[in-house]
Parts: sequence; C-alpha cells; structure tokens
Amino acid sequence: MFRRFCRRAAAALLAATFFIAAPARADDLVVFAAASLTNALEAVAARWMDETGSRVVISFAGSSALARQIEAGAPADIFISANTDWMDALAAAGELREGSRRAILGNSLVLIAHGADASPVSIDENLDFVGMLDGGRLSMALVDAVPAGMYGREALTTLGLWGAVAPHVAQSDNVRSALAFVALGEAPLGIVYASDALVEDSVSVIATFPEGSHTPITLPAAITAQSEHRRAQDFLDFLSSDIAAPIWREYGFSVPD
Repeated sequence: MFRRFCRRAAAALLAATFFIAAPARADDLVVFAAASLTNALEAVAARWMDETGSRVVISFAGSSALARQIEAGAPADIFISANTDWMDALAAAGELREGSRRAILGNSLVLIAHGADASPVSIDENLDFVGMLDGGRLSMALVDAVPAGMYGREALTTLGLWGAVAPHVAQSDNVRSALAFVALGEAPLGIVYASDALVEDSVSVIATFPEGSHTPITLPAAITAQSEHRRAQDFLDFLSSDIAAPIWREYGFSVPD
C-alpha cells in the first residue's frame, strides 16, 4: 500500500509540473504559477492568446518550489503565488520588478473526502479527525512550505485539532498532488482549496474552514526583475481585467474589487 502511494505521489507531482504547451521560445511569455491555479489559469491564458495572438507558456508547481527556482535564475517573466509569504521572500531578495506586485485573487480552504456523495460535517474543535480517518491519512500539501499546507496547519492549530491529527498527515509537494491522493482513494480525507475541489468529480467538499481559523487566502502576482518581455505588463493587467474575472469565478476563485 505504501509503495503504491509513493508511485501515485510521483506521478501526480510529475503531472503538476509539466508545461501546458511546448518548451518556451524566445518570444514566449513565461509564467510560473501555483499548482492550485492550473485549470483556471490555463483558461485565462487561452483567452489571452485568442485576444492578442501572443503565446504564454506556464509552469505549475508549489509556490515554494517556483520561488526558489526564480531565485536560482529560472527564466520566468511573471510569478503568481498561492500566498503572500513566497512573494514577500522574492521581493526581499530583489527578484521582483518594483511596483508590479498586486493581489489578483482570493480563495477558501475546504475539507474533502473521497467519493462524489460524502456526507458533510461541522468543522470545529469537536471534530473527530482521527476517527474519521479510520486508519487512513489526511492528505495535505507540505505544511512547512506549500501555502495550502501552511493554511491547513494554521486552521487545524487554531481549532485545536493539529496535535491529534499531525501523526496521520500525508504531505505532498503541491496541493494538486494532495487532491489527487483523495480522488484516487489513497487517502480518505484531504485539505485543499475550494477551487481545487471544484475541478475534481471524485471528491466531495464536506466542510469549509471558518475564515477566522486561518490567514485570509490571497494570491499575488508580479513581474520578475529579470523579465524584459514587452507583453509582461499587459498580461499582468489582463489577469485583473473584466474579461478574466468571470473565468476566475467560474473556477472557484474570488476576485478583489
């Protein structure tokens, strides 16, 4: 069972880090984006390409991994993070174009279960997580590095549930891998973003974490300091445009005023 779990983890991670198009050409706009944005950003980028004829190449992975790649010199024009911490880290390192950073999206954190018709629960300090797991694992993104995992641990800590459930957590390199484990039935429960659960028919949202249990989920975007692409600012503006807004909402994100 453990070996199969590891094989599935490797496959999910590999899938989440593929480009959505062919390797970047010199005139392509290269975007590094949190894995939780996969379906929505693909749709937004497709609309951009239809509108402008300019090609966008996107790499999806955990925000922590992408931020470290940018610090190491990876050729990204735009970075979209699943939380403010990793954007702050790049700003402190001088890796962002001054004045380009903006908050583009919001999200919520949910508890999911395997299957399309799982029963809802009330998520509070009385929730028996260990009993619900029944010997299985709680699937989460890395709780020390990946935003979805960090938010999840913060929420569970606030509710007084982390101490009991921590030994039963299975951690993944990004939130889409955590989602995949639950969808495949390798873990009975998981913590992901609402937008992730929306694109997977094999899981049910059984609870939404109270807003006060974790830091508000804000997704910032910025142009990297190294970028010289002439359309970088145009694409960043498009992410917050009236054209993109209904696409984001369709995929479960909230759009700031």
